[in-house]
Amino acid sequence: MEAQWRQLCDELGPAKVVLIREPASRLEGFVVVDNVACGPAIGGIRMTTDITIAEVARLARAMTYKNAAAGLAHGGAKGGIIGDPAMADAAKRDLVRAFARAIRHLVEYIPGPDMGLDETCMACVHDEIGRVVGLPRVLGGIPLDAIGATGFGLAVCAEVAQEFAGIQLRGARVVVQGFGAVGSHAARFLAGRGAILVAAADSGGAVVNPQGLDLPSLLAFKGTRRTIAEFPGGRPLPLAELVGVDCEIWIPAARPDVLHADNAARVRAKLILQGANIPATPEAETMLHAAGVLSVPDFIANAGGVICGAVEYHGGSQAQAFATIQEKIAENTRSVLEQARQRKVLPRIAAVDLARARVTEAMRYRR
Repeated sequence: MEAQWRQLCDELGPAKVVLIREPASRLEGFVVVDNVACGPAIGGIRMTTDITIAEVARLARAMTYKNAAAGLAHGGAKGGIIGDPAMADAAKRDLVRAFARAIRHLVEYIPGPDMGLDETCMACVHDEIGRVVGLPRVLGGIPLDAIGATGFGLAVCAEVAQEFAGIQLRGARVVVQGFGAVGSHAARFLAGRGAILVAAADSGGAVVNPQGLDLPSLLAFKGTRRTIAEFPGGRPLPLAELVGVDCEIWIPAARPDVLHADNAARVRAKLILQGANIPATPEAETMLHAAGVLSVPDFIANAGGVICGAVEYHGGSQAQAFATIQEKIAENTRSVLEQARQRKVLPRIAAVDLARARVTEAMRYRR
């Protein structure tokens, strides 16, 4: 464990690592504040039963890069709560409130929603510490998951990336792994640009229809069933087979490392939009690049949510948030992909160089 942790440490961070345990409320969790050179760190709180401090540290670094690449006046951090996100609402709220109280004095960390938590959970955090993004509208927030800010950003990214991947959005077949707050909205915004959803998956299973899934019906069905695998407009598909569905665009929008050395060779897409954070291992990205598959890094492609959160934090409107997402993601996607093509390197290398240069410059202005 120590050797693995050492690999996650470098001159950028982490700045702080906080272990949280409160037996009375059965709370166990972590916060990693990676870097605050650009400003107070924004990063979501993730709730899963198997979250680890190493995963939170990797996610915190991704947030440092994401915020810096987007030109936000914020550093990167991440929170993690060990727990089942499907627990009863009252128990979940109690756990989130206990976590919020535990980070009350960690003022350089501004939490937001992530996997397993939503805007109602952020309302609990706000009530406890008054420092959060992704609030419900009634509290003056911009509910980034409800409006699909991250999914919108993925569609903007696709508009730019299509020429680099040699595809056209109109008529492009899309597969979404993780048909939740990010994946479902990405499918919706891409459909508005003429793309066709042919397969999707949630934690319960996958469904496929090579002729196209009826998206409005699938979205309505999702709200009434435990899993979209039961959707009658397609046939069930084992989750492990989703990676090999023939398509132009494949979107990982769930857990980390779903693309890895054992399945990357089965990808049949031309463009991967990384909707989740750290959804591909370094080995997988190298394999995909060698096979001619364009994979746009997470902190470039999925920055819509944190951009929206930053706009909210500084008092902006939803319209301003969407305009800022459009501007920043389009600009960064083109810059990274042009650099990658000119230098003949992986897009992640070009993206990391861009983000690290901005963080390093910001660090020079700090004492």
